[in-house]
Amino acid sequence: MDTRTVLNFLKVAEKLKCNTRHSYTSSGRPESVAEHTFRLCVFAWLVKDEFPEVDINRVTQMCLFHDFGEAVTGDIPVFEKNSMDEVTEAQAVEQLLTLLPGREAGELRELFAEMDARNTLEAKLFHALDKIEAVIQHNEADISTWIPLEYDLQLTHGRKEAEAFPYMKELRELVAEDSLKKIEEEKAHQ
Repeated sequence: MDTRTVLNFLKVAEKLKCNTRHSYTSSGRPESVAEHTFRLCVFAWLVKDEFPEVDINRVTQMCLFHDFGEAVTGDIPVFEKNSMDEVTEAQAVEQLLTLLPGREAGELRELFAEMDARNTLEAKLFHALDKIEAVIQHNEADISTWIPLEYDLQLTHGRKEAEAFPYMKELRELVAEDSLKKIEEEKAHQ
């Protein structure tokens, strides 16, 4: 790949470090999109042996690029995102792909199509990981950063996606237990 193309694409990717999510870190600051992406990739690596039938490299690529449009659009929390936001983000991704040569742009276009279709084991696992990672992050943040609807989301978000895999279902249940414990601790301190 042309060296200027590499630098131009990395310049856009850097925006993911700047753009924050609705989530907070355990230290109390807003989490960046890049931080979510990093930990999502680590998450995929940690569970790879549980899914020998899955191409974990493909899953990791999905984890790496899934929020790339947010370099342009910024993060819109799942509970606020609508179909127009999804169109805008897809357009942003398409705009970003024009920065890449044909082969690389085609690879990523195919990856995004697979994620959107949710038909492959890889796409299904990616979506489960993505949703569960967000719930884990909320559990790690101070509960004062939660908005009222997140008390329910902590118990429901990602459950449907986890159903496709017994291991992910078990993991999601454990995360829900952590959420309930956090909520109970907050009630005890009121």
